[in-house]
Amino acid sequence: MILEIAMLQIRPGQTAAFEAAFAQAQTIIASMKGYVQHELQHCSEDDHKYALLVWWNTLEDHAVGFRGSAQYQEWRTLLHHFYDPFPTVEHFTKVLP
Repeated sequence: MILEIAMLQIRPGQTAAFEAAFAQAQTIIASMKGYVQHELQHCSEDDHKYALLVWWNTLEDHAVGFRGSAQYQEWRTLLHHFYDPFPTVEHFTKVLP
């Protein structure tokens, strides 16, 4: 299993609109092949920062399947205009249970 972690910095004054758009967008990601679960966490120290955690069966399910899909284009339209700067996305595998 792969954990995708994206650190999201949202433009000032846009957090409520981002959260509303994410509520809609999360149904897109949840419908994708290889999707396991996700969480959106809000930073306690920075009101405009979020961490998006998405668990996938394989790296290819995210990097090829989701990112290469028509659904990803819809995801981009809903969310990408909120980010400044564009998020860093990294993938992790569990070391210890």
